[in-house]
Amino acid sequence: MSASGHSDPETAPNDTIDQDAAQLQRLGYRQQLNRSWHFVESFAASFCALNFIGGVRSVFFLGLLAGGPAAMWSSYLISMFFMFITAAVLAEICSALPLSGSIYIWAAESAGPKYARFFGIVVAWWTCTAWMTFSASNCQTTANYIVSLLAVYEIDFPGGITMDNVKWRAFIWAISEGLLIVSVAMNYLPSRWYSRVFKFSLGLIMLDFFLCVIWLPIGVSKTYGFRSAKEVFTGTYNGTGAPAGWNWILSFLFAAGTMTGFDASGHIAEETKNASIVAAKGIFASAVATGCFGFVTTILFLFCTPDLDTLFSLSAPQPFVQIYALALGKGGAVFMTILAALGLIMNTSIAIVAASRLIFAVARDGVLPLSWWIGRVSKDGQPRNAVTVMYVFGSILLCVILASNVAFTSLVSAGGVPTIAAYGLIALLRLTMTPNSFRSTKFHLGAFRRPMYAATAFYQAIVFAVMISPFFFPVTAESFNFAGVILGAVTIFAVVMYFVTPEDKWLRPETVRQALAAGDLTASDSAIVTKDSE
Repeated sequence: MSASGHSDPETAPNDTIDQDAAQLQRLGYRQQLNRSWHFVESFAASFCALNFIGGVRSVFFLGLLAGGPAAMWSSYLISMFFMFITAAVLAEICSALPLSGSIYIWAAESAGPKYARFFGIVVAWWTCTAWMTFSASNCQTTANYIVSLLAVYEIDFPGGITMDNVKWRAFIWAISEGLLIVSVAMNYLPSRWYSRVFKFSLGLIMLDFFLCVIWLPIGVSKTYGFRSAKEVFTGTYNGTGAPAGWNWILSFLFAAGTMTGFDASGHIAEETKNASIVAAKGIFASAVATGCFGFVTTILFLFCTPDLDTLFSLSAPQPFVQIYALALGKGGAVFMTILAALGLIMNTSIAIVAASRLIFAVARDGVLPLSWWIGRVSKDGQPRNAVTVMYVFGSILLCVILASNVAFTSLVSAGGVPTIAAYGLIALLRLTMTPNSFRSTKFHLGAFRRPMYAATAFYQAIVFAVMISPFFFPVTAESFNFAGVILGAVTIFAVVMYFVTPEDKWLRPETVRQALAAGDLTASDSAIVTKDSE
């Protein structure tokens, strides 16, 4: 396929875009998406999709149940170390293969030509499952924040505030569907306008963080008081019923869960200028920033939350709303809830940006039903059909809440598992199949690459085991974790698709070899190839 042609200096794109288009051509694709974003947008794509403060609040109570405060902060430090290594591993291959397909293309090419199609199609379905279910799940999380104000103001709801009440489920469903519409609607904005959404989201998240750092401690000091350093750094708790050792390891569900998703910068690589450098930096910088800010937030909340008996007696769907009410008063709780809800709406919208680019790329390669339509882009270079697919899938998934909240929770519980599995698989394939490939990367790990691949595969295997493990023991029908079953079903479906999809319809061997060869081109080789193609 040919790269964009050249014209006079007044109308031609700048040299950076020409180089990006040329690299895309060498990888076997042509420039279709509007390439106008820079480092800020690349960083925000992952940083805001992760939303460290919203993530910590969402799973904070799981961490307390699994080991208590001591397990939370210690597992977070361990996770920071290994997640930073994971981010570096992904940044290395992203720099060599800055494509919208990102993580599934990285898995395919890491496997080498012989096994590329198999691992590529499996990871494609894994990642589509992860990102598409996350958007629906996040809408319900946002709805839980909003309706928790009913508990603060002691407003009764017919039948009670419980997911056993079908009227309450319908109420949550209606709000979640509305939030999904708002989040999706922003994705139809032109890319130059959406750049402002990225920047607004960054500001919103940091405002939320600084208010928690400054305002929350002041409120706590005037009300129920801080937890002691002994409670925070040595306190333990077993609310899972698991053996003591596994109970502590389950705390990685909290720690790793708040740092999963930094591959989003790779999803928008074809819209990022100087992508081989900027997208890789976006992945690594967002992982580091999320980890550091997330750790500070965890320590802050451990000091600022009430004692465990009070915490576990809170009845709101999102207990942090009641914590804000206890520390800051009802008015303060309303303000912080609005801020948190806005942050989560932005979080969902940006996650849809990343997911829609992934879906566009998978459809472009021909692996999805209706790929010919999903893979189309608008005149201004936006994958709006893929965004529409995100909305339809998310809206249908949210309807499951009406039937059973347990069923909905089971479906979305698999959201993080495929991503973790993909992270570990890529590292394992790099270690065993292609350890010396992708020499064109601007983010080379050098002599440390093999230990880093091994460390990533080892850590992600542990997190994977945690995510598919039951959380409460003894295991009953209600406490059974369906994440592993759902991932297994998706994997079986992907394997079937591998055998029924003709080789010439998706990830043809010559395409794989072309991308692998392009990933091994040195800077001087690239310059020669680009010059020859002009």
